[in-house]
Amino acid sequence: MALKESTMLALGTKAPSFELPDTISGNTYKLADLASDKATVVMFICNHCPYVIHVNEELVRLAKEYQEKGVSFVAISSNDVERYPMDGPDKMAIHAEKEGYPFPYLYDESQEVAKAYDAACTPDYYLFDGEQNLAYRGRLDDSRPGSGMPLTGKDLRQALDQVLSGEKPGEKQYPSAGCGIKWK
Repeated sequence: MALKESTMLALGTKAPSFELPDTISGNTYKLADLASDKATVVMFICNHCPYVIHVNEELVRLAKEYQEKGVSFVAISSNDVERYPMDGPDKMAIHAEKEGYPFPYLYDESQEVAKAYDAACTPDYYLFDGEQNLAYRGRLDDSRPGSGMPLTGKDLRQALDQVLSGEKPGEKQYPSAGCGIKWK
């Protein structure tokens, strides 16, 4: 597994719209259906990446905590399922249930959404403010598999707290790191 970092989409970028199927509910959602007028977190994840597996527990905890504050969360998998069948929609639904995802887990078969977000790795996080302007992109925290560092979600939590209080997160943001998206 080669480590890949986020490409760090420009701050202030409008959230690219999408319309994707949710592997959990079977419904199709647009960004407008899921976005919050307070803050929206869009995450690119997958089932098999050890970096995503490492953060799953904290992701669920963080999402539940901030959903109570009006923040919307959505996860998207864009991996090529022909080469990585463990990331297919049927397996995504099973994985989401097992992990207890409290957010939609959408399937980006065409990979167009990942390209629109300039997503590079799993996990890759994007925090948009209430007007859907990119306020933060980067890592959850500095913990990595095998690092011995505890998962806290401190980087994303700090950015969320700032956005919710009407502040802009600082420009110094660290890229997320994980497995590269499996392009077709």
